[in-house]
Amino acid sequence: MTQEATQPVASEAPEEDVYVASQWLLMWWRFRKHKPAMVATAFVISFYVIAVGAEFFSTSDPFRGDPKFSYLRPQRIHLFEGRSWNPHVVRLVAHRDPLTRERIYEPDPEAGIVPISFFVKGYRYKFIGLFRTDRHLFGIEADETRPDMYVLGTDRNGRDMLSRLILATRISTSIGLVGVFISFVLGIVLGGFSGYYGGIVDIVIQRIIEIVSSIPPLPLWMGLATMVPGEWSVERTYFAIVVVLSILGWTGMARAVRGRFLSLREEDFVMAARLAGASTLRVVFRHMLPSFTSHIIAAVSLAIPGMILGETALSFLGLGLRPPAVSYGVMLQQAQNIQTVALHPWMMVPALAVVVVILSFNFMGDGLRDAADPYG
Repeated sequence: MTQEATQPVASEAPEEDVYVASQWLLMWWRFRKHKPAMVATAFVISFYVIAVGAEFFSTSDPFRGDPKFSYLRPQRIHLFEGRSWNPHVVRLVAHRDPLTRERIYEPDPEAGIVPISFFVKGYRYKFIGLFRTDRHLFGIEADETRPDMYVLGTDRNGRDMLSRLILATRISTSIGLVGVFISFVLGIVLGGFSGYYGGIVDIVIQRIIEIVSSIPPLPLWMGLATMVPGEWSVERTYFAIVVVLSILGWTGMARAVRGRFLSLREEDFVMAARLAGASTLRVVFRHMLPSFTSHIIAAVSLAIPGMILGETALSFLGLGLRPPAVSYGVMLQQAQNIQTVALHPWMMVPALAVVVVILSFNFMGDGLRDAADPYG
């Protein structure tokens, strides 16, 4: 162990603590020195907090629309009225476009303001699927003549973009998490047994991995997605897309696990476990796998963005989730023609959300990967 290798960790704790610290503590000391990864982790945590309480953070019903409020521009939130703290939005007033005779809603300062309240009453929902309530984090008291607060504007059907984006965050991020879980279970199991047993088992599994890896991912995803019946419910389609995305995701982890197991199966602690009469499953999952759990966690965080992008691409092309489901790809379907993007640029907000989510996971994954080897 060189002085340069231990210097980053030693600066965080006394030298004697470094030598007795656990692997997880060493990993944490190094990870928190990676400032972009720490910021990205805060973003990732916020994504999943929003995903869990999507209805609570929504300002209006994401499925309820009104054609007369179609393509409303984003409303600006004002935090002060004069010098006093008073969060509010300017009241919207309807008028007719003199050329198209279209009914348009625009903010009119002369019509007054609408105060923003916290823990305001709105549409009813089940919080985390258990408790029925109508409380929301913030919003305005809406009625028939005064539409909801549209911070990110509305879509073609007059539905609140912010509320739909929050709900899309739940769907897209959960697909990434569930899809990676399935693919990594397959990768760990098949790669583990391939490296542990070797011989004909290793040859068969490696040939399967090579065949699967040689198939281009997107065409395969598209081909399998077209087999999902259009009359299926949202829940069945959701799980079908998860399975489709997981089919190719396990090969990288299987190869990594196989390489580690090939080097670990001759170690003294593995031989001792075998001589003690431990079963194969116990040796693999109790003794060998925990020795590089930190690397698995880092690999998982780097694989989730690929799953999210895969779902977004399939849904954008109309081959993944379909309305009434709400995901990033479903929302971006309305921004497919250049005229919509030119006249209503806020329809591209889901694309910005995808960029932020993917970058956050990538920065966090890079930090975890570097921290997984505290002496590296």
